[in-house]
Amino acid sequence: MIDCEHRTPPARESGYPYVAIPQIKQGRLDLTDVRRISETDFHDWTRKTRPQAHDVILSRRCNPGETAVVPDGLKCALGQNLVLLRSDGSKVFAPFLRWLVRGPDWWEQIRKFLNVGAVFDSLKCADVPNFSLPIPPLPEQHAIAHILGTLDDKIELNRRMNETLEAMARALFKSWFVDFDPVRAKMEGRKPAGMDKATAALFPDSFQDSPLGAIPKGWRVGSIYEIADVVYGASFSSRRFNTSGNGLPLIRIRDLSDHSPGVWTDEQHPKGARISAGDIVVGMDGEFRAHVWQGPDSWLNQRMCQFKPKATDDTAFVLYSIQGPLAEVERSEVGTTVIHLGKSDIDQFQTVLPPPSVRIRYAHAAAPLLRFRVKAGVQSRSLAALRDALLPKLLSGELRVSGAGGWTREISA
Repeated sequence: MIDCEHRTPPARESGYPYVAIPQIKQGRLDLTDVRRISETDFHDWTRKTRPQAHDVILSRRCNPGETAVVPDGLKCALGQNLVLLRSDGSKVFAPFLRWLVRGPDWWEQIRKFLNVGAVFDSLKCADVPNFSLPIPPLPEQHAIAHILGTLDDKIELNRRMNETLEAMARALFKSWFVDFDPVRAKMEGRKPAGMDKATAALFPDSFQDSPLGAIPKGWRVGSIYEIADVVYGASFSSRRFNTSGNGLPLIRIRDLSDHSPGVWTDEQHPKGARISAGDIVVGMDGEFRAHVWQGPDSWLNQRMCQFKPKATDDTAFVLYSIQGPLAEVERSEVGTTVIHLGKSDIDQFQTVLPPPSVRIRYAHAAAPLLRFRVKAGVQSRSLAALRDALLPKLLSGELRVSGAGGWTREISA
């Protein structure tokens, strides 16, 4: 066990990742908004040791007990209130460590040693070596790490593929409907890049003025309601909420990031909006982000809304068309304690509307990418549920493994 430095280096525009508590998410490191530090500070902050593959980073504060595995090849420094756990392989197989610290016995030890504070709960470094955890024999550790790691690797592969597919669809939208690259190319006498002759013929070679600035000639600016209907969530009674799976899941704003509702309700609300995988959902408090739902069929809670495309396969066009107006409302609310999106804001949403032929051509390219994203997201949720169900059974020995190639179930008398 190696404790972190109890100080924070200055941030840099680029450099080495400085991993802090917010980067620990669901057993992995999310480096999307990670702080960057200089090479000098990196060497200073890694004097004790440098994180290496299969090490586990433990949070001692804010979310005490949460952990993340260090991926192969990552060079990073640890932030405050983090501890590095490392196995030498003699008793614990290094790739198994990440699973050992996610099981029920681990959380029992966290509760036992937790220091409850007025603001934050925390763990003491000195208490971590006193944790008592049952450890399977090394051959079983190898098998368990292989089984759970295979599931987790597929989930991570799906996540990376979805990031790539989303970036492709977004980049094409920006090129065609924000930067108007095909129009600019034709104005300059060039062939639009990456575009066949039939598609290029759909774009004009000049611009015209509009309320949103210069737009391609023949295109127009219109209300968001011309391409989508907006359905608002209902006020479900919290007294009917349950965690036993009775009824349908209820999507709350907090569920949008991982597409996993935490409560169910058996209430049949007369104004209830039922959401399915592939639908566009937006939270109306805190931050306004358009999400393509990848979870189970669910009811939509209050202070949330759904944008329902009016045309077949128009989901991607609607999704990216509302991102600009949503961001503009969010920027205008800066300084407010909690920002809110209202119907009056959505009523003002305007977007550039190309001819139907251009939107159809965009849908031909973007719709398959979106469908694959949704399919992969749904698959990842199923794999995560299987992984999380297997984890305690494998660690406890309820499910016994006879090597990575097969399982044998232990039957109690």
